[in-house]
Amino acid sequence: MNGIDAAIPVAGESTLNRWTDERVASGRRWRNRLMAGFMGAALAVSVSVVGLILLYVVKAGLGAMSWEFLTQPPPYSYRLEGGGFVNGLIGTAIMLVFATVVSAPMGVMAAVYLAEYGGKGTLAKLIRFFSDVMTGVPSVFVGLFVYTALVTSFGFGASMGAIALTIIMLPIIIRSSEEMLRLVPRDLKDASHALGASKSQTIVRVVLPSAAPGISTGVMLAVARAAGETAPLILTILGAQAIVTKLWDEAIAALPLQIFDGARNPFAAGVERAWAGALELVVIVLAFTLLARLLASRSRI
Repeated sequence: MNGIDAAIPVAGESTLNRWTDERVASGRRWRNRLMAGFMGAALAVSVSVVGLILLYVVKAGLGAMSWEFLTQPPPYSYRLEGGGFVNGLIGTAIMLVFATVVSAPMGVMAAVYLAEYGGKGTLAKLIRFFSDVMTGVPSVFVGLFVYTALVTSFGFGASMGAIALTIIMLPIIIRSSEEMLRLVPRDLKDASHALGASKSQTIVRVVLPSAAPGISTGVMLAVARAAGETAPLILTILGAQAIVTKLWDEAIAALPLQIFDGARNPFAAGVERAWAGALELVVIVLAFTLLARLLASRSRI
């Protein structure tokens, strides 16, 4: 009898503990579902806003999009219909190519230093600090700096705009590339060292190829950011109605600047061309982003 009496409280305690555990698990499942619902709703709102913007740009710009728009400069009056933004397309391409050629190697090399050599040193901390600061600085201040330092001495031109875009792109490439380099597994580096490779050989042949997809994505994000900048270009390239290919001492056009000028004028023809230019810019950025993703996926094979 004493053994039976002793077993009863134990069984009751076990049942109580099981009921408590089930209640706690049920509460956790309920909170998990609630937070998942909030996250899904936030995602749906974000995607719907972006989708509405894209749909509106396509709807407003598709009517003015034509072969003439893609191959002709704008007329000399915003009142006139027809024409296009080919001069802005050429100017944007020149500046983006120049800025990417300069900022991408510099940014990747700085990221390699931060991830592999700098550690927590003073120089590395300074680079990270100024990169973070420059990422959040309004681009108009970059334009003011380039205008004060260079434009007043050398005049408006594509090179001045490219320098401003380089300054904007560089911190984005540095920080994104550093994060991608840090994600490379340590085992790959150790295996390379075990095979007799030096640190520089490991970086060139193991670390950089492994991080290449993420680095290319970061570069494309920087290009997308620079492609849509308007404020620094107002102060560095000024804008032009004709097709200009000269790199310095002559004002040049750019798509964002033409979109800005067209959107703020009171004439329907100018506003219509601005919407078409916005659509063209969106398509260009999307095409480069998809190309970068395709190259990144092939690089993993």
